[in-house]
Amino acid sequence: MDVKEAQQDVRRAYRGGFSGPLVSALVWVTAAAVYQWGSAAAAMVVLFIGGMLIFPLSALVLKAMGGPAFLPKKHPSNALAMQSAFTVPLGLLVAIALGTLAPSLFFPASLIIVGAHYLTFISLYGMRLYGVLAGVLVAVGAAAIFVVPTLRDASGWIGAAVLLVSAIPLFISHRAEEAASVSVARQVFESS
Repeated sequence: MDVKEAQQDVRRAYRGGFSGPLVSALVWVTAAAVYQWGSAAAAMVVLFIGGMLIFPLSALVLKAMGGPAFLPKKHPSNALAMQSAFTVPLGLLVAIALGTLAPSLFFPASLIIVGAHYLTFISLYGMRLYGVLAGVLVAVGAAAIFVVPTLRDASGWIGAAVLLVSAIPLFISHRAEEAASVSVARQVFESS
């Protein structure tokens, strides 16, 4: 199996990956609300634990839609997907440590960590849209830390919004690829 075939399998199984940012947005909204109306420490727990639930909850979304929710067990992309997934909770430990010293830095640091994690999705899915998502998340996080400190308290909400909005073009891209695949299959069937 070559890289392009593996990427196509990943896009097909995970429907372009739209469910990950969609579920992530819900986790980030919850954590941002807890930060704003509860405590920074509780928000850190929500984002950390919620972050570990993103993949299983995303799989539930895909199962509810019908069709596959996972790659086959022996698929060559499983290792990269798993390695990428583990970078977030490990990175969030650093964000939590920073957040215990300066709570307003927790969400901006988390944005950078989550954004960096999406860089591997460019190769995993073969989709440049993940580079845009990664760039926006990292840019917002870095801007909140280094340039516009007033963004810090809103950065959890901003991250949620970016993730939610990114799910739309990912889903549209999947639907377009699916329609193109059906069209090609129809043409092959009609020509035979």
